[in-house]
Order: sequence, then C-alpha cells, then structure tokens
Amino acid sequence: MNVLVTGGMGYIGSHTCIQMIHAGMTPVILDNLYNSKSTVLDRIEKVAGIKPKFAEGDIRNKALMVELLTEYKIDAVIHFAGLKAVGESVQKPLEYYDNNVNGTLVLVSAMREAGVKSLVFSSSATVYGDPASVPITEDFPTSATNPYGRSKLMVEECLTDFQKANPDWSITLLRYFNPVGSHPSGELGEDPQGIPNNLMPFVSQVAVGRREFLSVFGSDYPTKDGTGVRDYIHVMDLADGHIAALQKVGDKAGLHIYNLGTGIGYSVLDMVKAFELASNKQVPYKLVDRRPGDIAECWADPAKAEQELGWKASRTLEEMTQDTWRWQSNNPQGYPSA
Repeated sequence: MNVLVTGGMGYIGSHTCIQMIHAGMTPVILDNLYNSKSTVLDRIEKVAGIKPKFAEGDIRNKALMVELLTEYKIDAVIHFAGLKAVGESVQKPLEYYDNNVNGTLVLVSAMREAGVKSLVFSSSATVYGDPASVPITEDFPTSATNPYGRSKLMVEECLTDFQKANPDWSITLLRYFNPVGSHPSGELGEDPQGIPNNLMPFVSQVAVGRREFLSVFGSDYPTKDGTGVRDYIHVMDLADGHIAALQKVGDKAGLHIYNLGTGIGYSVLDMVKAFELASNKQVPYKLVDRRPGDIAECWADPAKAEQELGWKASRTLEEMTQDTWRWQSNNPQGYPSA
C-alpha cells in the first residue's frame, strides 16, 4: 500500500512512517518543514532500514498534490500536516484556518482529481470542547474553545459533508488525546521549533538544562491537585492506531470516527513527578495563570477503537517518560539542522 503522509516529518508523522514501514506499507512524505527538520528522514532510515520518498512542499499547492498522488500511485492519504498550538491559534486565527481548513480542502480536491478515495485525518480531542463529563465517547457533542480546536472541528464537518456526497470514499477521523513519548531507540522524538507549546517537551527541556523552569498554567482547576488532567498516550501507540485504521477501514466506504487515548487521566503534576523519576532530574516549576482556551480535564473512552480496529494503547506512563528522556538526553538540542 502506497500512502501519502502529509506532515510526515513531524512528531507523530515520523513515528507513524516507521510503523508503516514495519507493517509493509510504503510511505511517501510531504512536508513544508515549517515545524520539522529534513534530518528526520535520516533518522527514519536509521531505525526502519528504508528511507521514504520525500517531497518538500505545502498541502495548499494543488498541482503538487495531484502530481505526488499520481506519480507514486497513492492508495491512501494520512493527513497530519497542520498548525497545532492552542495559544498561538488564539493569536493567529487566520493562519490556522488557512493552513488547517483551506489546506485540507485543497488536499481533498487533489485526491478527487487523482482518484484517491481513502483518507485518514489527524483530528483532536479538542473537538469535544469543554466536555460535560469524562470519559469521552465518540458520540459526545462537539464544540471548540479555541481557533485550533475550531479548525479541526471545521475540517471534520467539511469531511463529513464530503463523504455524504461521495459515499464511495473512506474517511477516518482519528481524535487523539495528548501524544507524548518517543521512539524507544532514542533516535526520534518531539522537537518543537522555538518554545514548546506542549507539556512533555517543555518538561524534558527543563530537565536537560535548556530551560530554567516549567510554567504550569492553572492550579485552581476542579481536579485532585488543581492542575489540568489529560489523557497522555505514547506516540508509538498512536502510530499503531493509524496502521490499524488503514488496515481495518481504509478500504471500507464510509465515515469512521475513533478516539485514540488510554482512558486514563493524569494531571500536569503527575507527569512532572513521573518524569523526575524517569530522568533522575529535578524539574523546577512555577504555578501561573490559566491559558485562554484550556479546560480542566479530558480523557477518552477508547473502547470503540478496540472493538472495531483491534487497537488498544499498551505502553505505560513509565515508558512514556523514559522514552521521552532517552530522546532528549541523546539529543539535547533536538534534531541537527541539515
């Protein structure tokens, strides 16, 4: 199976490409390198033994999309490419809607022109907004508390309408919770450009000495220790979820929606303590005001993915933190620049 992987040089995309190669699939990567580095390709080859084909470009370039889909005889697309920082989205809503929503529409239009009718979309648990209760099932009402989440929700709605109008297409919406961890080899991990927007890379950069302390946004939530509670899932489990989706429903017409999470909620301070144990380093932190758009708690009911895809997250909190530390301590400044 030849699969176009948009954003395949990024954190989740690169780990998924490795698991695809191990599963006998052929990933073709498209990435504009906005939030990733070209040296990731060498790391994928080092771990998986095969260097995927790579094109540098943007999903909003329809002619390039059609060319890649046709030239490589693509059977399906996994669409990761997107801007993903909640805080930044509040500051730059237009850029988020242009890249995430418009970019997806251009991509799907190119797929239609090239006759490729299987799409797995990298969505997010942010489409559940501030949930009335937890755990969250796929039939919960959707809403958004920030432009990033709204852009994911808009794409879901666009794809839902498109699939209804084109019932021979297979469109899968994977709503992930909070990806963390790294490849167990320590060769690949999360390497955000600039100041990290997600918890674990910030924690690991503090532990490795790149940052002085962690800012914990909000300590007055109605949770056990006042800090936000999330469902953290190992990136390798998440990658395996994409493989399962392609194998089980990638060739089945219809709209398929799955939560990818563990079903367990950990607070920010839980994660800090677990990371300190894994790294044997202290992680100084300061309690600061809440971030706009953040919610108190959010974790998945992942039963549907287990029943229909045969997929279940298996990696532990210890593995998440140990693998993160292995990556960060081996690569204190992240991936080398080309």
